[in-house]
Amino acid sequence: MNTVVRNGNEQEREDMSVKIRLSRIGKVSHPYWRIVAVDARKKRDGEHLEDLGTYCGRSGLILAIYPERIQEWLGHGAECTPTVKRIIRLANKQAKQNVVVS
Repeated sequence: MNTVVRNGNEQEREDMSVKIRLSRIGKVSHPYWRIVAVDARKKRDGEHLEDLGTYCGRSGLILAIYPERIQEWLGHGAECTPTVKRIIRLANKQAKQNVVVS
């Protein structure tokens, strides 16, 4: 817990819980998904902290992924959803890169 001082009063603040999950973009019946780091309390397609990649849901193609940034977020305590874990494993197989997903 961090302490925040506002108007001379000390207040306790909880650390933000960050998830790495999918956010939908694209047209009706043509979904594309962004892999994003987002506050766990935000909506699926709401404001996100950082864009970490793009995934085509219909074809299963990974259009872009930034493993260094994903690894950094995981190092700061972010949690991946099961779907994003699967996409990262698929990207590792395709590119022979090693992003450790617990």
